[in-house]
Amino acid sequence: MDLTRFVKWPRYIRLQWQRAILYKWLKALDRQTATQLLKLAHKYRPETKQEKKQRLLARAEKKAAGKGNIPTKRPPVLLAGVNTVTTVVENKKPQLLVIAHDVDPIELVVFLPALCHKMGVPYCIIKGKARLGRLVHRKTCTTIAFTQVNSKDKSALAKLVEAIRTNYNGRYNEICCHWGGMPWGRSQWLALPSWKRQRPKNWPPSWAECTLLSFLYIKVKIHTQTHISHFKDTYITALNTVNLLNQFYIDIYLMISYSVL
Repeated sequence: MDLTRFVKWPRYIRLQWQRAILYKWLKALDRQTATQLLKLAHKYRPETKQEKKQRLLARAEKKAAGKGNIPTKRPPVLLAGVNTVTTVVENKKPQLLVIAHDVDPIELVVFLPALCHKMGVPYCIIKGKARLGRLVHRKTCTTIAFTQVNSKDKSALAKLVEAIRTNYNGRYNEICCHWGGMPWGRSQWLALPSWKRQRPKNWPPSWAECTLLSFLYIKVKIHTQTHISHFKDTYITALNTVNLLNQFYIDIYLMISYSVL
């Protein structure tokens, strides 16, 4: 008796299963749109520690020279981090929100799409938290947000926002309420009646099918003296008959059977 479904698996294993299923359903940006987004975000990277030190040093030199303590104008930069981004989204300030797809634990950012949908903030999911981290001088980063951009980049940002709204905000209900369509597991497939089963195309052949082909191979090869092209046609016909798609397993079994016999 198979009691697998009654086993209480450890919590970390259940989290692995849930995370794997969630990653299958994630809809990340395509490569072209993601490249354009990263190029635009690269222009609004926050200053490094060295750049800040040089800026403050130049300001101190001007103050010492008697030119007045005039603060420099703060340029528009990216906002990073879950807490910072959540606060600005609640105030409807971001023009665009970017979320990494591989955040672990995923609970840190799993609420952001619903929050953005409620507040009307465009959001998107991009592959790689390390790519977002490089934009803000960190190893990794979960989210970044565009709040302000220069006038020359407003048209580029508007095009990105339009495409992202169509694929994410506009399809929010469809993405959340899409039922089915994922590949079945082996246990789910075996639970069906035999007359309803349809063999998945990516499954390897069974040993019974390999045995049938091996004996067909030996019979054609040893007991008949036919031309090689006729043998190939017979072999291909047998392959099509049993609908075998994984040639690697077949060849291994044929070699083993032929060497034994």
